Parts: sequence; C-alpha cells; structure tokens
Amino acid sequence: MRFFMMMFAWFVLGLCFLVNIGECVIPKSLLKDIDSVNKVGSYIGIVVPNTFEMNPLLQSSSFVANQKRPYLDISGRRFRLGTLENQRVIIVMTGLSMLNAGITTQLLLSLFNLKVVLHFGIAGNANTEFEIGDVVIPKFWAHTGLWSWQRYGQGPESELPLESNGDYTRDIGYLKFSDYNNDTTIDNHLNNVWYQPEEVFPINTTPEVRQHVFWVPVDKHYFTLSKKLEGLKLEECINATACLPRAPKVARVERGVSASMFIDNGAYRTFLSSKFNVTPIDMESAAVALICYQQNVPFLAIRALSDLAGGGSSISNEASNFASLAAQNAVATLINMVQLLP
Repeated sequence: MRFFMMMFAWFVLGLCFLVNIGECVIPKSLLKDIDSVNKVGSYIGIVVPNTFEMNPLLQSSSFVANQKRPYLDISGRRFRLGTLENQRVIIVMTGLSMLNAGITTQLLLSLFNLKVVLHFGIAGNANTEFEIGDVVIPKFWAHTGLWSWQRYGQGPESELPLESNGDYTRDIGYLKFSDYNNDTTIDNHLNNVWYQPEEVFPINTTPEVRQHVFWVPVDKHYFTLSKKLEGLKLEECINATACLPRAPKVARVERGVSASMFIDNGAYRTFLSSKFNVTPIDMESAAVALICYQQNVPFLAIRALSDLAGGGSSISNEASNFASLAAQNAVATLINMVQLLP
C-alpha cells in the first residue's frame, strides 16, 4: 500500500509539469533530489517541535549528516538527512502547535520512504508520580483541544447541536467551568465543554468516509521494545550546583495528551490527570500520532518532563529552568531507542 501511495504521489506531481511547470509547488530539480533520496532505501523519520530540542541531537556524536546532501528545503521545512547510530534518518522540525506538527508530518510521509516515525521533545507533567527530568513514553495519545461548547442553561442530559448527525458526542466527557468557581454553588456562564474525537480518513478505507478516534495508539512493537530503555542513565544536573532531587528515569505510561495550548494552570492539569489519567501534556504529539495513524506508518513518541504544569512557583514556570536538561534527556532516550532498532 505504501508503494502505491508513493507512485500515485509522483504521478500527480508529474502532471503539473505537463500543464505548467511554473505552477508546480515543488520544482522539478527538487523532485529529482527527493527521488534520489528515496532510492537509497527506507528511513527513520524523526520529528521534533523546536530548535532547542533539535540542536542537542544535531550536535550529538551519534548523528552524522549526509555529506553529499545534508538537507532538502521543502515548503518552509528543512528535512535533514544523515545517520543516527548508523541508521538512515530524516530529521525535521515542525514548529509550535498541532497545525504545524500535522502539516510537517504529512509532508514527511508523503515525500519520503519511511519505516517508522519517532517523535521527541519536552512536555509538561500531569502525573505527580513523576519528576522533572523523567522521560515518558505513552501507549496512547489524544487531542484534547477539539470541543463542543455547550450553551448556558444546558447540561449533561441535553443533546449537543448536530449530535444526532454523528458530528459530536457526549461519550468522552466534559469540563464544567462552575466546578472551578471560587464559590462552586454559583453557575458559570461558560457552562461546559465536551471533548470530541477527531475525524480521520485512514488510507486503507474508502476516501471521504469518516471514522472517529480519540485515543490514538502508538505502534505495539516499538512500544514493547521501548521497555528496554527503562534503567537508562539520564542527566540530572543543569550545572555543578543545580541538580534534580533524584536521578531521572525512563518509563512507559498509559496516556499523553496534546492541544495548541501551553498549560501552566494547576487546576486544569489536575482535571486532565483525574479525567483522562495522563502523564505528559504537550502541543504536538497527538498531531503526529493522528497523521501516522491515518497513513498507517508506525509511530512512537518520547517526551521528557520539564515542569509540573502549573504546579511550580507562582512567579515562573519551571520549564524556563529545566527545558534544556529535559531536552538533553529526550535526545539521549531517542538515541538509545534507535540503537534498539534492527
């Protein structure tokens, strides 16, 4: 199926040259470069949100850039070519948010021959069993930023607009704003927001026939393999005088969530933890997961915890202090994961 998808993509791109080469999104010379890259064989796709998370990987002795063609620039993204622990890799930075992560991942999968996508970065923490610096690998990811916002005066028994059409549902649950009033006996005009699953269109199904998914699973094989990372020694000091209270660890966890929001609010963190039993909270992983799920490409996400979302000092978020350490630990875990791959 993957082979036929790629051949169809080349066919469509080829048509634009026959019509008007000036209107092509990707120049002909660049298409030749992409074709040359894919002829080498399959790659591990490595997707990372930001430069401060990506730079420790690029600076690692484990990464060797391709000397002949170190990168390809396509649609505002730079796809870096090389090897990581002697495995062929394509590294791409998405930029902040679900939208950027989704666009970049789709470009990566549409243009290159990949055998797996590994996503890494830092995240907020919603699970008090873990500490800053720990690295977690969730089994499931969900996008928690798709809501049906219910009008004031309606409650859990009230049908949502378009619910009867199958567009929206009350199956996943809701956040009631009045539960977080200073005086919880008073209603809140913001009322309730109901969490919604994503509409997805997997490649192995009929086009334009939607399915719904909320919890997107990572690849079972790679998740099982990642258990071997437990016990990995990670960085625990920012400098000679600033160290974490205990040595950080790698652990597999049940769930992580993403939305295009930076969560620095203790009440919402507690809600996400109690409602969905999540550990990492970030802004990109679920988007990468959803694209890979629809394109039927194996996926795994590695996130290092940089702060207890909204749980630290009232003056500043801990991420400002520990982001660099967390990024280093995410990179170290990623490199060791690549070492485990055949």
